[in-house]
Amino acid sequence: MIRKVFKTGNSIVVALPKEMLDALHLVEGGEVSVKLDADQRQIVIAPSAPAADGVDVEFARQVADFIESYRPALEALAR
Repeated sequence: MIRKVFKTGNSIVVALPKEMLDALHLVEGGEVSVKLDADQRQIVIAPSAPAADGVDVEFARQVADFIESYRPALEALAR
């Protein structure tokens, strides 16, 4: 599958099709591992960790968003 590389803001982006994201259970805000295979001239993208059984992916995304939004307050409370 051929995809275009394009600029958005200060970043260069490759958009992944929904079918691939769904197959890997990736959602916006999810984390992936990105590795360069220089010998093969390839970029390898994989989910950062397998989804835990019984954890709702959307709920996990919402929790991650909450933590990111309130990180300074949560860190202050942890002191």
